[in-house]
Amino acid sequence: MTEVMERPQQSSGAATQDFDVLIVGAGISGIGSAYHLKTQNPDKSFVMLEAKDDIGGTWHTHKYPGVRSDSDLYTFGYRFKPWVGPPIATAEEIRKYLRDVLAENDIGSAIRFGTLITRCSWSTADKLWTVETKLTDGSEGPTYRANFLWMCQGYYDHQNPYLPDWPGMADYKGLLVHAQKWDDSIDYAGKEVVVIGSGATAATVIPVLADKAKHVTMLQRSPTYFYCYPNRSDLADRLREIGVDEDTVHRCVRLDYLHNLKMLDHRARAEPDLVFEELKELIRQYAGPDFQFEPHFTPRYRPWQQRLAFIPDGDMFERIRDGKVTAITDTIDHFTADGIKLGSGDELKADIVMAATGFKLLMMGGIEFEVDGKPIDWSEKATYRGMMFEGVPNMVWVFGYFRAAWTLRVDLLGDFVCRMLRHMDEKGASEVNIVVPPALAHEPLLPWIEDDNFNPSYLMRDMDKLPKRLGEQPEWRHTQDYWREAEDIPAINLEGAEFAYS
Repeated sequence: MTEVMERPQQSSGAATQDFDVLIVGAGISGIGSAYHLKTQNPDKSFVMLEAKDDIGGTWHTHKYPGVRSDSDLYTFGYRFKPWVGPPIATAEEIRKYLRDVLAENDIGSAIRFGTLITRCSWSTADKLWTVETKLTDGSEGPTYRANFLWMCQGYYDHQNPYLPDWPGMADYKGLLVHAQKWDDSIDYAGKEVVVIGSGATAATVIPVLADKAKHVTMLQRSPTYFYCYPNRSDLADRLREIGVDEDTVHRCVRLDYLHNLKMLDHRARAEPDLVFEELKELIRQYAGPDFQFEPHFTPRYRPWQQRLAFIPDGDMFERIRDGKVTAITDTIDHFTADGIKLGSGDELKADIVMAATGFKLLMMGGIEFEVDGKPIDWSEKATYRGMMFEGVPNMVWVFGYFRAAWTLRVDLLGDFVCRMLRHMDEKGASEVNIVVPPALAHEPLLPWIEDDNFNPSYLMRDMDKLPKRLGEQPEWRHTQDYWREAEDIPAINLEGAEFAYS
């Protein structure tokens, strides 16, 4: 890895720098998008602005014990870069994978670390986005101008996680820390630890804490579905054993995972009770044949109505089986000096309380946006396929999938953006705008996603901040259906009524 990829780049605040394309974020979305731009549109100049001091985005923010993916890396990894490790990977393994992509494709020098964007302003007269920045020391950063803006910064607040204001928190004498704010210096060996939450973060951190802590309690408001499976791919192992090259292994195993995910998604809707029984059987292989699912492991919703938490090698359930972890389903009445008083009247003693309570949504990284001097309110904007917005020229937002790997959409949208940029060049156009066809002008603006489709707490809490879908038209929403979009997005007619060029 080159030195320029490691160190924040400090530039003169008076400088103005011009590029064809500006990519926001150097996480898995930004790096994948940069790869597609460089390989498919090599004539385009580009820069990547990253607020942090290193690559990785989510995988740089989160430092809690055991942090790992909850999607397999054959689909969470890029289609163009083979994954050769276990399907579920640690944060550091993922960051190494991303560094390899940068080094192998000479992309690292395009990144400007330690650069916080404060405002993005579009000028129709100039056909340019003007991007104002500041540096991490608070000083003024360079101003960038670009014809096209590629937003890859994610959709949650990396600085301020969601922490409920429970009564009595100030009275607690132990350590209360949100998982997103975990510090490596925290010593949990021999301690009584309570983890509040039961989603992917809790399922990741609990087994690791349990290996050193005196005991770990998972305190949940409601149960979650878990998918337990060995952290290996038998297909990948077999293909390698018989001498198949890694590109082919990656392609075949990726297709295998996608097929299985599609079947699981379909069956979770068509026969949810049977899917739950199968998930139970997988859990019993690690927790024991007599494991009791009531009341702590029987969710109130159907499978995949919230994200299915993957448990590689059943590690959390092995710790439950061995008595190192206890699950409790209850509400928090208030904190005490020594722990948590529950709604049932019971009290949990705790030296450390970790809140694995999720995050806050943050549209476009909290950056101010203007079009010709008028501020943009994203919550009032109709979205075209969850990636472009009515009245916001020359911009694409990468928002991945909930039920499939996020990165699948990075590749799909990478192809789309590069094709659209070539199309604009062929037309001699320097602006593309999304317009609502007259036939749809009276369709209502509806929430980003229906709550009976996908309804995790973090999404329901902040749904009003997200853009809107236009009626029930599939083109005017993020369908969250990778398998449909894998056919529809490559087939988008760039001369359709939704696109206006100038």
